[in-house]
Amino acid sequence: MNTGTLAAMAWRNIWRNRRRTLVTLASIVFGTFLAVFLTGMGDATYGKMIDTAAKMGNGHVTVQHRLQTEAPAPKRFVSGAKGLAAQVVQTPGVRGAAARIMATAMVAAGGESRGAALIGIDVGSESKESLAALGGVAEGALFAADDKHGALLGADLARHLGVELGSKVVFTLTDRNGEIVTALLRVRGLLQTGSPDADSGLVIAPLQTLQKALGYGPEDATLVAVLVEDQRQTASVARALQPLQSGDRVVRTWHETMPELSGFIDMKLSGAAFMQGLVLLLVAAGIFNALLVSVMERMREFGILSAIGWGRGLLFGLVMLESLWIGLCGLLATVLVAAWPYWKLSTEGFTLPVVDSSQQTQVANVMMDPTFYVRIHPENLALIVVAVLTATLLSGLLPAWIAGRVNPTTAIKLV
Repeated sequence: MNTGTLAAMAWRNIWRNRRRTLVTLASIVFGTFLAVFLTGMGDATYGKMIDTAAKMGNGHVTVQHRLQTEAPAPKRFVSGAKGLAAQVVQTPGVRGAAARIMATAMVAAGGESRGAALIGIDVGSESKESLAALGGVAEGALFAADDKHGALLGADLARHLGVELGSKVVFTLTDRNGEIVTALLRVRGLLQTGSPDADSGLVIAPLQTLQKALGYGPEDATLVAVLVEDQRQTASVARALQPLQSGDRVVRTWHETMPELSGFIDMKLSGAAFMQGLVLLLVAAGIFNALLVSVMERMREFGILSAIGWGRGLLFGLVMLESLWIGLCGLLATVLVAAWPYWKLSTEGFTLPVVDSSQQTQVANVMMDPTFYVRIHPENLALIVVAVLTATLLSGLLPAWIAGRVNPTTAIKLV
């Protein structure tokens, strides 16, 4: 018997009990849609978190001193960082690269002072697409490229210091030699990013001003922040940049420079994988039950087929094709049922009720957007499809084995 005829018989067999087949398909649709929903929400949410974190200063990939993450200090910098940034942007998969100075300083104005995170940037090579905080200028504007004394302050930090646009602020920090130095800057703009940490403790200043204050050369910086076109390319881009490693200079991914965020995402993905595995197991159990009952009800039929010359392989293959048909029909039904909800959730998302920004969850200084989207990566979708088909086929193995081992003499006598 050819495969086409056997497949046609299997197709007719699964619809002999429509109610049971429809219930089985419903379980596949539910489980598959749930897996797609959970995976797609994770892909969209965590991908956005990673991109946001990368644009906060360090990038997806960072070229820096080997001890900068564990023990940051002004003396640990990258020589020729600006030249390296120009070189890095030629790498496939890289969307942009910028030399930056990252430091901590005491900011004072009048009789008030507060500690702050200091980011030195080259205005000509930066935008809100490369440094997220630049998109949060609520008052004033970004200082010009030739402005060596301008600065952007977090709105809450400015309010605490009692300064406004045009006010002078004094920065006190330690240079590369361990000496305490000061710099005088004017407030050109106020930042309202929505992140409490940034709004209350972030200062953005000209790169050349901080280079002079810290004793760096005109090409030196704390790090080179590299942004990739797709955060999934981080590892491949990091491998491509390995030749840049020399002496104390290393290339690190966001997993290493932002371990808190990496640990949070890994924990969430592990939990989601466990839940998906549990759902898949329950779906497989339902399929197994349906196929086993179907086989046991047809033992006399299998006995007759065996008596007229059907071998064990044909009987086994018939039941396995039935399980394959159920899996394929379940996936097709999932597409028909889930197409509109997936489109709706991928374009408009769903928003959790949030009264104010203080209620938003913050992980590793990254605010989680209260609006969630479902956008699954193609490779994860393919994995789910393969997993569902594999679970369906595995569920049919025992029923198929039972059908293939039927004793014609005994089975024909069954009523």
